Amino acid sequence: MVMIRERRIPPQGLGSMLRQARERAGLSQSALAAAAGVRRPYVSKLEDSARCPSLLVANALCAALALDGDEAALLLGCAVDDAGRSHPWRVG
Repeated sequence: MVMIRERRIPPQGLGSMLRQARERAGLSQSALAAAAGVRRPYVSKLEDSARCPSLLVANALCAALALDGDEAALLLGCAVDDAGRSHPWRVG
């Protein structure tokens, strides 16, 4: 059986919120990617509002960026639950 990944359009403001949170945390895209277990180009795509993260990555980003409240709700609300270890942007 072939599984088709769910694709979501990122909500308005997601990319800029992530970029601001990353800069506030003093992290580079590479450092944030390492903390979340993804590659740097994927963080760039998230910040460009080109992708929605998996639930696993969204939780890792919330932890790495110390997000809570509205920022965490925005990120977790758009997360897809069908991406996992086989996702092409995952490290390892």
